[in-house]
Amino acid sequence: MNRSILLRSAILQTLLVGMLSTVLAIALGTRFFTQWGWIVGPLAWIACSLATARVLALEPRRTLLGAVLAGLPSIVAVAVGLHWLGDAIAIALFALWCGWTEPRPGAAWGV
Repeated sequence: MNRSILLRSAILQTLLVGMLSTVLAIALGTRFFTQWGWIVGPLAWIACSLATARVLALEPRRTLLGAVLAGLPSIVAVAVGLHWLGDAIAIALFALWCGWTEPRPGAAWGV
């Protein structure tokens, strides 16, 4: 377990998801999320996870798999009206996944 990658992936994913959500909310309004959030949310999560993989020099396919698996509990949380809890759980699970993922050899940010 690489605690440095675990912490950095949690912080980075939180920041990226938060910033993207804020930009989209300002640009498109809350009505957009009500109608299209079911598709935009997962796509935003995947895009942010790939950005996290790139910054931390993690293997993209493995990181994407971790993001998909970590995002599954969000479905249940959103269904019961606790979207914030689903996000927190997904970020924690994603960070754990990344912590168990070795950075690509020679990558400065993966250390």
